[in-house]
Amino acid sequence: MKFKVLAILILGSLVLNAGDYVIKSSKNSVDQTIEKISKIVKLKGMNVFGVIDHKANAKKVGYDMLEAKVIIFGNPKLGTRIMLRDIKAAIDLPIKILVYKDYSDHVKIEYLKPKVLAKRFDLQGCAVLPEMAKALDKITTKAAN
Repeated sequence: MKFKVLAILILGSLVLNAGDYVIKSSKNSVDQTIEKISKIVKLKGMNVFGVIDHKANAKKVGYDMLEAKVIIFGNPKLGTRIMLRDIKAAIDLPIKILVYKDYSDHVKIEYLKPKVLAKRFDLQGCAVLPEMAKALDKITTKAAN
């Protein structure tokens, strides 16, 4: 019974938060998509802080999972402006994009909608968030093709 209640709570939370993320399909492999994002970001003058390979990390501890990588990047000029409004936004910055293979063998790109930061933190009316949303849309659309 406890398991059923926990499962319902978790699934309910996922459904409620599903609208907080942008999910796109990529025509490329996980590695190619990550590489494209990295190149685009660097060309735009942003910093790539790292890539986390969840599949490789899982393998190190004896688990097998589908491909999943997170690329972490940002522009301190924009991110700092957000954190100056509310330092707690640093928990979600720099930007993270998840690129993964789903159970249907499709590659997906997923990231948190910047407007969600306005809801989570004291960022109502923050002009940086629409800029960030446009940039993420362009970066991920280009990397997906």
